Amino acid sequence: MGQPRAMKRIVPLLLLLASCGQPPVPPAPGPATEFASRLASYRAVAASGAAVYAVDPGASLITVTVRRAGLVARLGHEHVVASHTLAGYAAPGLGRADLAFRLDELTVDEPHLLRDAGIATQPSPEAVAGTRSNMLGPVLDAQRYPVVNLHVERPGDGGLHVAVTLHGVTRRLDLPAAVQVDAATIVADGTARLKQTDFGITPFSVGAGLLAVGDELEVRYRIVARR
Repeated sequence: MGQPRAMKRIVPLLLLLASCGQPPVPPAPGPATEFASRLASYRAVAASGAAVYAVDPGASLITVTVRRAGLVARLGHEHVVASHTLAGYAAPGLGRADLAFRLDELTVDEPHLLRDAGIATQPSPEAVAGTRSNMLGPVLDAQRYPVVNLHVERPGDGGLHVAVTLHGVTRRLDLPAAVQVDAATIVADGTARLKQTDFGITPFSVGAGLLAVGDELEVRYRIVARR
């Protein structure tokens, strides 16, 4: 098998994404370099004859449900943030994958995703824009940490071991997942719960915490990769 399709395009692109930002704020150096090196290694994996699959962003989806908290939580909104631009590669024979998505490409409160999460209210366009601005600015600092990196290992116990690098912090998680692999496609589905504070993120709040975003996030994912 030759080198993975689009490898020449995606590796330099992700290097650029990981290093973007406006001076004098520097990018996070270590994780970006390590991730780019891992992506480049899939060229050698493919050259050895092992199967390599490229993530299909059009068929893949990661959603994060954000719940409200605080004494006056009833006055706030709950949100669904989504990534439709996941990129990366998987080598199932080696039991690993490396994936990434940009924070500034996340969507906020798409109507059908709100319904899927059981959220009945639809915020106004102005409220959605304000939520997105707060999320990318003071909460996630997306200018400095523009990319979320995922290093996945599948040890054969039915789950996934995932190193998540977000906001310059890496945490290793054991995630249950349903994974299907055939000669043409990999499909992985699952749900996880993460705490923002585990990644050094302070949940957004107003009124000294009377109205706040809950620390715990519910993450649902469907990842499709094609050989």
